[in-house]
Amino acid sequence: SSGINAEYGGDTKSTGKELDNKKFSKLCKETGIIQGKLVTSTDIDIIFSKHKPKGGRTITLKEFGVILDELSVKRFPKKKGDVEAQKAAMQDLITGKAPGTKGTTKVSKAGATDRLTDTSKYTGSHKERFGADGKGKGLEGREDVIEDDGYVVGYTNKDTYDKDHPNE
Repeated sequence: SSGINAEYGGDTKSTGKELDNKKFSKLCKETGIIQGKLVTSTDIDIIFSKHKPKGGRTITLKEFGVILDELSVKRFPKKKGDVEAQKAAMQDLITGKAPGTKGTTKVSKAGATDRLTDTSKYTGSHKERFGADGKGKGLEGREDVIEDDGYVVGYTNKDTYDKDHPNE
């Protein structure tokens, strides 16, 4: 049980040698100690409070063992009278278990990333930053490059003078 105690005692203030009620309840849920009406989360809280030191918030490894022995009687009523079988069954239940990651952030799915980086769906000024092949234009896509050709910006009839006045 020392391994599981160190695993679940992963609090920043924790030394890994004690468990608070929250971590102990999590341990009981994830290892299957809490089982329907046999052992409820209320039972866990009551037993925890009964065995923690007065004024304290955590239990030590010794208290952890005592609590598990007491819970094994409730958790395995079919083995009533055979205390060693109950303790062995409880040990089997918790051995080798590590904290779960229920409710933690998952790695993003590729679909969202693909959708957000698909340049064909960009509109407005963002569209200007990418060429037809979807590759970025670099500086040219971010800034207006000034052409020093003698025409004002936006003039559309550039290089048409010679066509309009062929004989001059």
